[in-house]
Amino acid sequence: MNALESVSIAVDAVRSQKLRSGLTLLSISIGVFAIIAATSIMQTLERAVTSQLADLGENSLLIQRTPSINFGTNWAKMRRRKNITYMQAKEFRERMATTHMITISNENPGFTVKAGEQSTNPDVSLIGIDDMYFTVNAVSVSSGRPITESEVATSRPVAIIGEDVVGSLFPRGNPIGKLITLKNQTFQVIGVLTRKGGIMGQSQDNRVLIPISVFNKYYTWEWDASVDISVKAINKPMLAETMDEATGIMRALRGVKPWEQNNFEIDANDALSGQFSGFSTALLVVAWISGLGALIAAGIGIMNMMLVSVKERTREIGVRKALGARRRWIIRQFLIESITLCQFGGIIGVLGGLTASWGVTELLRASTPTIAYVFPTTTVIFSVVICTVIGLAFGTYPAWRAANLDPIEALRYE
Repeated sequence: MNALESVSIAVDAVRSQKLRSGLTLLSISIGVFAIIAATSIMQTLERAVTSQLADLGENSLLIQRTPSINFGTNWAKMRRRKNITYMQAKEFRERMATTHMITISNENPGFTVKAGEQSTNPDVSLIGIDDMYFTVNAVSVSSGRPITESEVATSRPVAIIGEDVVGSLFPRGNPIGKLITLKNQTFQVIGVLTRKGGIMGQSQDNRVLIPISVFNKYYTWEWDASVDISVKAINKPMLAETMDEATGIMRALRGVKPWEQNNFEIDANDALSGQFSGFSTALLVVAWISGLGALIAAGIGIMNMMLVSVKERTREIGVRKALGARRRWIIRQFLIESITLCQFGGIIGVLGGLTASWGVTELLRASTPTIAYVFPTTTVIFSVVICTVIGLAFGTYPAWRAANLDPIEALRYE
């Protein structure tokens, strides 16, 4: 009996025992699905997050009251930290000696922006910035100009708007020089941000930037808001020294005792990427353990299914052995059948996992056009290999039993 005939027998076994075969194949499919889908989705998200964290710019630090990414259990404690006030941030900027590239910003979501009869949805992010914002961060204007130091100092009502806001308020005209309104305050548009897409369902183009002095005056209580401080080191070798100096100054400004932990967060963009990478790795480990557990359970089902098949085909095996079939031929036949059954389930799991991960990517792409689907080539190959290994491992015993049947007793079996 050649390999094709063994595969054909395996297909017939699936057809004749639909419920038993279906449950077994389902276990294999679930295991492979979990591995494929989790790997592809995590790789896609990790690549997207890493790309967005690049907005901090090279050699940059971000100082905040609470972490940008937090998967720990101390969130409630961190929420009780005192705000980083605007005055603390200004004092910090004056004390820093290793670099002058420091920007202070603050953000509030949920604004409606109006221009004449046009208005946006109430989901625009308003960001107060200073003149160093575009120098420190990887953000630029596609038309117009950035906010200047004098405009921050004199609290001039000027604004830079994102492409989503442009599309809502000025679909047919040039927004530069036009007036927009935010909560009864009028601003003159001086620039348009370069389109950046979005991340994790949040658009990076649905925002308005204004001088932080105006932001503090009209849109937040200065003493009741925590600002973010972005620091850019002069070069990569100076990044560690800049971080050490920034940490020391912030601890002094916030009255942290030598034995106390920091009551603020300071991270480089690669550290933030590392935090997300650690979280995604933990999820992958859980998904892989669950998937492999399902595959092992499926392997036990395969073995039981093959043992039943051996029992049902005892007379057939006896006839074949009486006609001169060798033990290794029978072992090979049943191993091929076992591997074929595993591969059926594996193919279903691979297709399901790829479809699920592609669907998630398309959902994210609706708000993040730059996000790219990651095809998990290595994981697909691993899934094919592991299904083969499971077929061999759990099909060996039934194949051995079939090959060692006594031909006389097998022929008498009813």
